[in-house]
Parts: sequence; structure tokens; C-alpha cells
Amino acid sequence: MTKRLKVSSPYDGHLISEVDMDDATQVENALETAYQLAKDLGRALPAHKRIEILEKTADLVEAGSEEFSRQAAEEGGKPLADSRVELARAIQGIREAARSISQLTGHEVPMNLTPSSMNRMALTIREPIGVVVAVSAFNHPFNLIVHQVIPAVAVGCPVIVKPANPTPLSCLSLVKCLYEAGLPEEWCRTIICENADAEKLVTDSRVAFFTFIGSGAVGWMLHSKLAPGTRCALEHGGAAPVIVDHDANLKDTLPLLAKGGFYHAGQVCVSVQKIYVHESLIDTFSKRLVELAENLVVGDPLDEKTEVGPLILEREVNRVDQWVQEAKSEGGKILTGGKKIGATCYAPTVILNPPDSAKVSTNEIFGPVIVVYPFKDRLEAIARANSSPFSFQAAVITQNIDTALDTAKRINATTVMINDHTAFRVDWMPFGGRKASGIGMGGILPSMMEMTEEKMLVFRSKLI
Repeated sequence: MTKRLKVSSPYDGHLISEVDMDDATQVENALETAYQLAKDLGRALPAHKRIEILEKTADLVEAGSEEFSRQAAEEGGKPLADSRVELARAIQGIREAARSISQLTGHEVPMNLTPSSMNRMALTIREPIGVVVAVSAFNHPFNLIVHQVIPAVAVGCPVIVKPANPTPLSCLSLVKCLYEAGLPEEWCRTIICENADAEKLVTDSRVAFFTFIGSGAVGWMLHSKLAPGTRCALEHGGAAPVIVDHDANLKDTLPLLAKGGFYHAGQVCVSVQKIYVHESLIDTFSKRLVELAENLVVGDPLDEKTEVGPLILEREVNRVDQWVQEAKSEGGKILTGGKKIGATCYAPTVILNPPDSAKVSTNEIFGPVIVVYPFKDRLEAIARANSSPFSFQAAVITQNIDTALDTAKRINATTVMINDHTAFRVDWMPFGGRKASGIGMGGILPSMMEMTEEKMLVFRSKLI
């Protein structure tokens, strides 16, 4: 008897849908089908066909964007207004992939520079890497699938995608659009399965590329079990630090920092988490941030007025509260929030100056909590920020160009925002973490490049 996965609302627990789960036999069938497809050059989809499929997919997603936005909000808990933004980004990302196919180019390698290289010409081409397996996260249930699946389709790789079990419906909707747009079903298969079967899927030797978005504990564990030769990109979390110097324009940037910290209840890998504020501004900054936090509307993600929805699971609400209470017991001051709102929501919370050893200082909170620390010396604040095992996106708030450039140079991050929040992203920019935050780069074209391999052709002729 086929096992069924119950998909429920993280806000009030109502049953949204039930989905058939795949077993080990179906996982094996998906792997072997994809592997044979990748080997058969005669079945490869030409670039013009892939462009046509992606453009039509974007049109279909755009036509159904309101329905998909509501679906994503209901299953994932992100407020409807933000889910609409997610769908707009997803559409843009699909179109970006179609446009980027023309950028999958090689280059000439100089020859005839030495006697041994005479009468030769060399150039490179890019080829699809092979079977891609994508394991995704819950927090952007539609757009994360776009970022992992669409690049594979764009470059001509068969792809098997496992969405997060709490949020499979958005993935199924996107894959259905791909089929309706003309993609043969064997080129993209959704697998919804237990963790043991997912591990088998990821670690199989037929997998050429593994793309993962989720927790570091799971990502690094799977990375350690990859078959020899399997390439990968891992996108984990961070503890996005912000340095607010003495000359910061608070009126301009405080609303951005609040949005960056409390957006999707803080369940974003680059959420504003730790803000180091010059001691001359700490009182004003904290007061205004508290005001912004307390004015946010928390509740039902399908309500048009909601700005902060639930956490994905009740146990996550309990965990966030435990961390906040620990910070308080160790000397941090809760300026606002610090409490559950029902079983599934948590009040937007601001904590002042907990110790650097507290969990809210050392780990990714992944909840609606912003931690503020005063500093006297900017270089010391940067050193504290860099002491984290995570390194993803960071920010500096200042009106001094020298301060901005010096901080950007010193802080350990893949991306440093100047006078902006750490959660800013557009889908054509490279996106990924250092250290425990991951390896490899996301973004539409960067992912497409990672899912292809360069091959060099060397011609020898007396006429060259």
C-alpha cells in the first residue's frame, strides 16, 4: 500500500493535501532512467528546444502566479504578500535561465606560443555534467525549486528533485508547468520519500551533481557520503552580521534591517541576525528597532495584512523560545517580544547584548529574532562577526566610503551589502556561503555553469 504524506498548514494545522510517497524501488527507477537518459546523446534536447520550454514554463507560472502564491503561503507559512514577491522572482528566474543558455560558451586557449605547441589550435566547449539530484528546503518552496531544477533543465541535464516534506506542493506545481511546456517527463522527476531513501538517492554513484539547500548538519553529512567524483553545491545558513557605524543614516536603513530580520519570521539563510551598533547610536537604534518590531502584524499568512507568519513547525517555536530565554538568563536584555503567539508564531524579538557564547550569538536562529550589540571599536566588532563558523552575506551601514570599503575588505563574507540589509538578492547574482555556510555558488547562471563541465578540443594541422 502506497504511503501518503500529509501536507498541513504550519499556521493552524489544517490538512491541505495528501501526496503519494515514493519507495526505494521508485527511487531506483528514477535514478536509472535519468542515468540512461544522460548517456544517450541521441535523446539530448537541443538548446533552442530548451529555450522554448523554459519560456513557455515562465508563461504558465505567470498565468497561475496568484494560485501558486497562495499555495506557497498556505504550505510554507510565508505571508501572502511576500509569497507573491517569491513568485515574481521565480518567473524572472525561469526567463533568466532561458536567456542564459546563450552564455554557456567556451573560449580559445592560445597555442603556437612555444615550439612544442606549433601547428595547433585549442578551444573549449561546455557539456552537461550528467544526472542532477536536487534536495530543497521549505522556506521558499517555489523559488528554491526554480533555482535548483531550472538550471539543470536549461543546460540539458536530467534532474531528480526532492522537495522538503512540509512543502512539496509548490515543487509539484512547477514540475507540472515544465511538463505542460513540453519537457518530457523523464527529464525531471519529483521524488517524495523518507530520509533513508533520500540518502540513497543522493549518494548513488550515478549522480553527477548534487545541489542541496537546507541545514548544515544534513548538508555536510550528505556531502561526506557522496560517491567519488560527484560534484556538489551546498547552501546552508548563516548568522548575517551587520556593522552600523557612528555616521549611519538610521532613518534610511532601520526599516530595511527590520525587514531583513523579520521577513518570513526570520526563516531565511541570510536574515539579519546580529547587528553591531556603535555605542553612540545604540540607544536610538534599539528604540527605533523595537518600535518597528512591535508594529508588525503577526498571524495567518493568507491574511493580506500579515507581515510575519508562523514558523514551519511547532518544535521550532519552542526551540527559538528556549534560545531567547537562555540569552536572557545569561545577561541579554529582551527589549521586545521574547514570547510565543499561540502554538505556531513567535513575537518579533530584539535582544540587547547577550554574551557571545549564547546560542543566539553562535548559531543561526532561523526565527524572528534580531540581536543587537554595542561596540566602541569597529575593528573589534568585525573580529567578533568573523568569529562565527558561518560566512554568507554581511552588511555595513555608514556614509563614509573609506569605512565601507575597509569593512567590506575585512569582514569574512561572500557578499557585503553597503547601506542595505543582508537578505537582499536578485536571481542573476552569485549566491553562496563560505566556511560552514556551504560550498559552490547559486544563482541562475552560476548554477548553470556548475552543472556543466568544460571540455577542451585540440586540433593539430600543418595549415594552422
